[in-house]
Amino acid sequence: MTSANISAEARKDSGLFGFYTNRSLGLKILIWMGIGISAGVVFGEKATIVAPIGELFIKLLLMAAVPLVFFNLIAGITSLQNIAILGRLGLRTFAYYLTTTAAALTLGLTMVSLFKPGRGMHLNEEVSEHFGDVPAVTDVILGLFPENIFRAFSDGNIGQVVVFAIFIGITTLLLPTGQKEKLQDVFALIAELLRKLVGIIMYFGPIGVGALAANTVGEYGGAIFGPLARFIGSVWFTQFVMMGFYMVLLVLLSRRNPIEWLKTTASLYATTAATCSSLASLVVAMDVAEKKLKLPQSVYSFTLPLGAQLNKDGTSIMLAAVLLFTAQAAGVEFSLMQAVTIVLIGLLLSEGSGGIPGGGLVIALIFVEAFSLPVEVAGIVAGIYRLIDMGSTTVNVMGDLVWTTVLSDIEERRSNKA
Repeated sequence: MTSANISAEARKDSGLFGFYTNRSLGLKILIWMGIGISAGVVFGEKATIVAPIGELFIKLLLMAAVPLVFFNLIAGITSLQNIAILGRLGLRTFAYYLTTTAAALTLGLTMVSLFKPGRGMHLNEEVSEHFGDVPAVTDVILGLFPENIFRAFSDGNIGQVVVFAIFIGITTLLLPTGQKEKLQDVFALIAELLRKLVGIIMYFGPIGVGALAANTVGEYGGAIFGPLARFIGSVWFTQFVMMGFYMVLLVLLSRRNPIEWLKTTASLYATTAATCSSLASLVVAMDVAEKKLKLPQSVYSFTLPLGAQLNKDGTSIMLAAVLLFTAQAAGVEFSLMQAVTIVLIGLLLSEGSGGIPGGGLVIALIFVEAFSLPVEVAGIVAGIYRLIDMGSTTVNVMGDLVWTTVLSDIEERRSNKA
């Protein structure tokens, strides 16, 4: 390369364009959100002209959502070696994951109900009477089983898609080895393809978020800033409470010192915060489990990969928070029975969030749409989602590692008694 070419490259990388192109996706989203907010403040209602751009971004995310959930969940189940692994260890692990995820959803609903971050963000237009309609619990359970899976995909019925994926995953494990391995490879490849698709869509994310911010500020005014700050604070507080719950489990079930455990595993959380991906943090989590916590491979090689796919306590807190934030902004109140239904649906959706950066945002939009709430309001959370996702991913991975530690200690005590 000549000196002239080098000089040209240097000029290209040194200007504002070079600064922008070299930034992370999360920072680009924050930059465009700032641009969108500024446009909304300056131009007012005129800024709503960019609303179709934000709507397109949401449609692209929802387009990828159903197949993403379906194939990610199948890939997670079929990654098990055989159906026998779903024995003693498997049942305990699934019971733990379901229990803590339900606890996280309940905790998220409770804390956001107390902080009420969406109350100050009043919509200018009347909310449809259908907003917030929630089916009965029995209807939700019966409705999980599809009569026609093609109709379920066509209608975007995510609950039925998840149940069908579970059946397909378990059935795949029962096939002869050769056939099973072929399908495992196919499912894993398609899951990777769809994660790539979401990654491509997220390249459009900064502009889409900027448009959503401009439209929202232009339409609703500066009243949204206080609610967004309270929303972030309430989610962060809830995440810290969930981490405290994990430490109590360590004391009660593993008889370990939580402070020492946190010091030993501290290096992992830099990775979770930086990548915002449970799957990307998996290698580091397994290294910490083996080399620092000295846990048996027979346990961590099963619980950690499965947890990266299925255990989403941090994501569950975020789902509950986004749903209730949007409901409060829309002036919708949920009854206790409706809250139970929210937890059941949240359990299903959190299992399919994929462990990828931004995957939780896709699920959150589906969650809000499932209850007929205004998706555009929830969409502005995308602008500060990185701040939420850092904590969500850390809680997700910490929950996996806590259970891996607890299960290893339980198995060790069982072995010593034998």
